[in-house]
Amino acid sequence: MPVDHIRYDILVQEALRGMVRGVLTDIAKKGLPGDHHFFITFDTNAEGAKLSDRLRAQYPEEMTVVLQHQFWDLKVTEEAFEVGLSFGGVAERLFVPFASIKAFADPSVQFTLQFESLTEEADDEADADDSAGSSKDQVREQPKAKPRKLTRGEPARTSVPVSPLPAPSGAETAADKPPEGDKPGDKQGAEVVRLDRFRKK
Repeated sequence: MPVDHIRYDILVQEALRGMVRGVLTDIAKKGLPGDHHFFITFDTNAEGAKLSDRLRAQYPEEMTVVLQHQFWDLKVTEEAFEVGLSFGGVAERLFVPFASIKAFADPSVQFTLQFESLTEEADDEADADDSAGSSKDQVREQPKAKPRKLTRGEPARTSVPVSPLPAPSGAETAADKPPEGDKPGDKQGAEVVRLDRFRKK
């Protein structure tokens, strides 16, 4: 199988994250148009992600926020966005790096994106170096399969997965929740953006 040294899969994901950045930048300036609103799921353990200890304890792995009715002071930079939200009647401020986003959805137009991690596996490379320095008389054990992550050293993957975003994990307030039936998981025919379009047949 040919090795994709350019890494089109990573480039496409970075481009799509840039699209999310562009949308949020526009919303920060002009507000939400029409019925548009967003479900954004992010990794709460990601480097640079900032949230209160209360929220981190409640959502130790990931959380989904809704940008619809009750959010304020949205600020967008090249690397992250920052926003104020109300959780259970308590005002909180979140700092979310774009690299930490796992899914983005706009239920009003049935549009959903799901991202994979772009984390560099520096620790894995270090382990490989240690193994290479072992005795030549020893048969090197094959590494066990690990959860799939996109890294810049492995062959290109087949697609940027796009699937309906699960319902929010309860982080948003009742006022932030869209009307019944307006969740991405309740809609059919969500637009699919696949990396296969960009791959050479």
